[in-house]
Amino acid sequence: MTNSAGTAAATHQSAGGREELGITHVPASGRAPADGYLLQEVGVTLPTAKGPLSILRDVNLHVPQGQILGIVGRSGTGKTTLLRVLGGLLRPTTGRAMVDGVEITGPPEQVVTVFQDYASALLPWRSLERNVALPLERRMGRPERNERVREALAMVGLESRAKDYPWRLSGGMQQRVQIARALALRPRVLLMDEPFGALDAMTKATLQDQLLTVQRETGATIIFITHDIEEAIYLGDRVALIAGSPGHIPLEITTDLDRPRNQVETRELARYLEVRHQLHAALAAEHNK
Repeated sequence: MTNSAGTAAATHQSAGGREELGITHVPASGRAPADGYLLQEVGVTLPTAKGPLSILRDVNLHVPQGQILGIVGRSGTGKTTLLRVLGGLLRPTTGRAMVDGVEITGPPEQVVTVFQDYASALLPWRSLERNVALPLERRMGRPERNERVREALAMVGLESRAKDYPWRLSGGMQQRVQIARALALRPRVLLMDEPFGALDAMTKATLQDQLLTVQRETGATIIFITHDIEEAIYLGDRVALIAGSPGHIPLEITTDLDRPRNQVETRELARYLEVRHQLHAALAAEHNK
């Protein structure tokens, strides 16, 4: 198992010989790919009352445009810090982070972050359509803004509730409104921090499928953090495990699951179960180090 500035790969021994679980090519030349994210030897150290604290160390990652990447790991391994680096909200202490070949020095254009605290993110005195319109109000005229709001609410199945207020909605619907607000900006990249973590299992499954539909319709890159390994596999084209303190990425796995996906049939596939086993085993091994 390696994780270097050249190629990050994870392997295991099977009956048929040695099989690659997932490979991420990170150019050693330092030149960024034509599109997508590239992180090279990224480290983050933050000041604390007890002195500098290293949160991330030697993180190498390439996420091509249009891919869905799930990031899993235990609490305290730097998952949210990594998402903040990707969103341009935090500069790396060491290494560099780039998107579409440009170094990230602040929030990149067309990169939007969706947090799990959907209730606090919505303004209760604004209707759903006015909540979705909020980030657009100083960017464009009313006709284009209204069209984008209608389009975004339709993508998350809430076009008929446009005049309602957030406090009338369930938690799952409120989270859909927050996703619609992000989609109204027509992002190339959607960063999501535990987007469905506070929801019940049935609501979570519905929103997972809705997210896959949105990605198919928009072609956006989606990078999301979750504690739920099964969710990461079901949604992701790839899953990255972040572990340790400071956090690093010792393992990435390509899921190789066909689309469209089905909550019952996909989760019964041999490949799904194989990836699930590998991630649980890797997480346990990192915990026991």
